[in-house]
Amino acid sequence: MIEFFYTLHPVVQALSAGLFTWGVTAFGAAMVFLTREINEKILDSMLGFAGGVMIAASFWSLLAPAIELSQGGPVPAWMPAATGFIVGGIFLLSLDLILPHLHKKGPVEQVMGPKTSLSRTTLLVLAITMHNIPEGLAVGVAFGAVAAGFPSASIAGAIALALGIGIQNFPEGLAVSVPLHGEGFSRIRSFWYGQLSGVVEPVAALIGAATVYIARFLLPYALAFAAGAMIFVVVDNLIPEWHLHENRSLAMMGLFIGFASMMVLDVAFG
Repeated sequence: MIEFFYTLHPVVQALSAGLFTWGVTAFGAAMVFLTREINEKILDSMLGFAGGVMIAASFWSLLAPAIELSQGGPVPAWMPAATGFIVGGIFLLSLDLILPHLHKKGPVEQVMGPKTSLSRTTLLVLAITMHNIPEGLAVGVAFGAVAAGFPSASIAGAIALALGIGIQNFPEGLAVSVPLHGEGFSRIRSFWYGQLSGVVEPVAALIGAATVYIARFLLPYALAFAAGAMIFVVVDNLIPEWHLHENRSLAMMGLFIGFASMMVLDVAFG
């Protein structure tokens, strides 16, 4: 199976990796068939772990390669990384302002973005879906770098990034489906909405890979763009979420473990 994966075109590999990260989201959402409630300490620890993975991936898998690829170019090596990073954050902030959405613990009256008549469930799924876009882009850009033939890019490194993002997607699917079931939704419907939040990842992965494969000069900017967008998700979504409870220490320990785990994955396999 692994050998077959290596024979695929890197753009197809990116799509496959995006399907994998979506699958892990669905696996997390499927936990609704086993439990009706989530232990808040476990959930906050998992959210902290997810944040650590995303922070580590933003540097080790995205920003550092972006700077390395810019060495000896027509502009200072820091410029593509800094530009892409800021634009990535602005992009997610713009989506936050344009699209109505709702974070998991908020009542429908606290909808963010434009006022809307959409249901609370739809707003929740929109929020998670919007924040999954940079994760899919990150995976796609990593495989796109391989397709573009950059010497510092490797299949092993791209797989490590997809694996890290996939692991942190598990608590995201869980954190959507189980609360919905607790609010009275059927298990099947709760699972459906939980996995639906990850559908955007294979699409974003395909777009990211195809973009840098076609326009190779965009790769440093695209890597940094995904990093900026992922850091926005951590600061805007994950950190406020675990601060709602009295489990900040557990969440912080999860963050450090997640960061170290992603760093080991990237350094060992990248």
